[in-house]
Amino acid sequence: MAETVSDPIPVRLHLGAHAPTAGLDLSGVAVVGDTMFLAPDEGSSLLRLRRVPGGSLDWEDPQEVPLHDAVGLRGTPEDEVDAEGLDVVDGCLWVAGSHSAKRRRVRPETPLDEIGERLARVSPEKSRRVLARLPLREGPDGCVTVPAGEEVRGLGVAARLPSGKRGLWGALAHDEHLGPFLGIPGKDNGFDVEGLAVRDASAGGGVVLGLRGPVLRGWAVLLEVAVHADGAELALDGVTKHFVDLEGLGVRDLARDGDDLLVLAGPTMVLDGPARVLRLPGGAAGPLPPATRAEELTLVTEVAVGRGCDRPEGLAALPEGLLVLHDTPAPHRLDGEHLVGDLWHVSGRP
Repeated sequence: MAETVSDPIPVRLHLGAHAPTAGLDLSGVAVVGDTMFLAPDEGSSLLRLRRVPGGSLDWEDPQEVPLHDAVGLRGTPEDEVDAEGLDVVDGCLWVAGSHSAKRRRVRPETPLDEIGERLARVSPEKSRRVLARLPLREGPDGCVTVPAGEEVRGLGVAARLPSGKRGLWGALAHDEHLGPFLGIPGKDNGFDVEGLAVRDASAGGGVVLGLRGPVLRGWAVLLEVAVHADGAELALDGVTKHFVDLEGLGVRDLARDGDDLLVLAGPTMVLDGPARVLRLPGGAAGPLPPATRAEELTLVTEVAVGRGCDRPEGLAALPEGLLVLHDTPAPHRLDGEHLVGDLWHVSGRP
């Protein structure tokens, strides 16, 4: 059964010099109060916006948040993190990189006799293996991150999961379902983290990661990752798999909505659709069952997708409704230095 939703309402994000006309695609979004954090598809920085005062749905004042300044990362600030999943809970911003390998892109101007050579080049992209917890401090303009190593009272310092054997990569290296896909590029149905939702301590804690791929015979995968902070490191306590029947689609983002977990579902491969928002009842309130069948999910809304553009990538639950942002935005979403997202009012939300 589908939920009752309004027609999408436009939400304008002022991105300044980071506007999509400068090449920005967005892969993740999280909102706390009047502060919004965005995950650009490239680079190693996030963006922070604040809500336009006066009850507006629009956002302004873009500020760059370099992740290398906020938490200790491997490599250099020029290395791509490919941040995909964001969430804010218990005063901390959580960030997940895609963890995916990358195949060389074929561009329109690539000569035909060079396409095969480019497609043979795969790089492991170790800089993308990021799962980090950043404590936030309340400032005059909303929540802000603090420099790496600076302690926030009651929250500690920024911490990240190791990217090697003691992290997620090592835990899954010999997994019967996911191990064979770790070295396969994300856009080839390889291992690719694209969603993140964190339960608060009252709900048992735990980080839920949604995988764009692999999709296994139509079943997508959620990972429940148990961690605890040990100084500037997140120590891994365990990983549990949960299989969810998205009818062939993968996870493009996750969001908490009361006790429920919202899933933005879309293709794992480079395709234009379909895309939809689904509700997993109780998914944010406690441990997930081993598997969820398609009929146990509630369809919130189908999301329109463009031809070669407008691919839904970011999902956030706001008090006013559900916000969806797009990768490769269509021309009608670009207005100077503004990006236009969609907000749906959903009746009967928790």
